[in-house]
Amino acid sequence: MSEDGNRTRKVTSHDVAHRAGVSRAAVSRTFTPDASVSAETREKVHKAAKELGYRVNYLARSLINQRSDLVGVVAAGLDNPFRTLQIDHIARALLARNFRPVLLPTSKSADTSDVIGQLLHYSVSGVLVTSDAPPTSLCEECAAYGVPIVLINKGDDIPLVDRVVSDDKAAGIIAADCLIEGGAKRPAVMAATGVSYTARRRVEAFVSRCKALGVIADVIPIAINDYAHGFEGAAQLAGTNIDALFCINDYMACGAVDRLAKDRAFRRFGPVRIIGHDDIPQASWAAYDLTTILQPCDIQSRQAIDLLVSRMQEPKMTARVEFTPVSLIKRRTA
Repeated sequence: MSEDGNRTRKVTSHDVAHRAGVSRAAVSRTFTPDASVSAETREKVHKAAKELGYRVNYLARSLINQRSDLVGVVAAGLDNPFRTLQIDHIARALLARNFRPVLLPTSKSADTSDVIGQLLHYSVSGVLVTSDAPPTSLCEECAAYGVPIVLINKGDDIPLVDRVVSDDKAAGIIAADCLIEGGAKRPAVMAATGVSYTARRRVEAFVSRCKALGVIADVIPIAINDYAHGFEGAAQLAGTNIDALFCINDYMACGAVDRLAKDRAFRRFGPVRIIGHDDIPQASWAAYDLTTILQPCDIQSRQAIDLLVSRMQEPKMTARVEFTPVSLIKRRTA
């Protein structure tokens, strides 16, 4: 409120133009990414905008242009440290490309269609999905509206929908090689394969590689790929000769490490080598010092956004798949 009790008038681009001594078109170009404007004009406009307290109304601009600089990010499993790390990299990468991320958390039981349907009301320029893949019909609807979708670590082949997938086959091979070269005679892999495309791929690659090396690998099934089920699942090693374990993510591997450390005090287990996947921050903690397979979120984020931007420019391209490279991080557990 101003001193006379009247509501303060909202500062407009016309006010900025008048203060800077430039046209309104120059103000618009200054605040439009990649638009052509001289350094002198840009400096004048930014100075005037700061003095007046002007902020661009991006939502209003999207109504005019029928497309915003908003990109929806759909994610589930935010309790997993890898997911939060992944979302952080995606958000930062989007901001670096002059997009504004809009996070819509979902869950395994939620319908991804409803979440993406909500995003379409906001004229988003694209959608990145890290949770369960949306049905083909919804992807086709998005394509009809000119809204591209990129799926991250999902297995469904959908026309006009691009995917970025971690190199799960390489991960399974790396894990098997590391454990067997380290002396493992009876390795095992722990995973909830029914709920995860990446889990199935990593398990298949691990078991196949072990077999090729003349070793039979056990599969330890669990319901969910998280810490609690990793902790519970490791109890299945009691009374077996399993001497090495590949957990398909670090979150689960931390649970397994804690369970084995607890039960080893009662001499229920011999030494068990353990490898995880993802290289979450906790993997390097002294309590775990976990050997793991790095899934680089920075590279994966750039791949996904590159696909999204190119799909915006050429919406009718054939669907593409890019693989994110992985590498072994050696620590104490294997």
